[in-house]
Amino acid sequence: MAEWLSQLTELPTTLQAGALAVVMLLDAVPLLGVLVPGDVAILAAIGVGAPATTGASFAAVVGGCLAGWSLSFLAGRRYGDRLRHSRAGGWIGETRWAAAEGILRAGGGRMVLVAPFLPVFNALLPLAAGGLRMPYRRFLACAAAGATAWAGLYVLLGTAARSLAGVLPGFGGPLPVTMAVGLLLAALAVAGTRRRLRAVLAEQAG
Repeated sequence: MAEWLSQLTELPTTLQAGALAVVMLLDAVPLLGVLVPGDVAILAAIGVGAPATTGASFAAVVGGCLAGWSLSFLAGRRYGDRLRHSRAGGWIGETRWAAAEGILRAGGGRMVLVAPFLPVFNALLPLAAGGLRMPYRRFLACAAAGATAWAGLYVLLGTAARSLAGVLPGFGGPLPVTMAVGLLLAALAVAGTRRRLRAVLAEQAG
């Protein structure tokens, strides 16, 4: 992986940003998104990339996220019930479908805003929002705010990791430091997600 990332950083900035945008689009697809480590990809791209590519990486993350979420939203609006009862919907699980709808009914657009920070549900909530007929303009506004906040956080962390690696040469470069930061953040995100979901679903049940 380290060798692949090193080769990636030798590409022109436009191609680097395009590759990152595709990764983020795939990360937004239900089921497939679980297999695509979007957060790690951002941290790695920033950590091993040149400072001049930071702005392009940020734009690529936001653009890729919005493209993927918009496609999921439109698929949910047009094929929501069919997808839910399909084989792919069975793989996702009725419990997760119901939880995603419960989260949106309880929190509305603000839950779309924080969707990027919810593992698994970051790909399912746009699909559920489309199925629940949320106005696309409202969805896009909340999704754009969430994608910007999420991309900004990871760009900041990646930049900090790159700077930290410069004063910790014994770690063998920026990539190990970046991966350590990513794993720590992922653990915190999962813990925060579980607490938030329990609280939202408890309010709904009450």
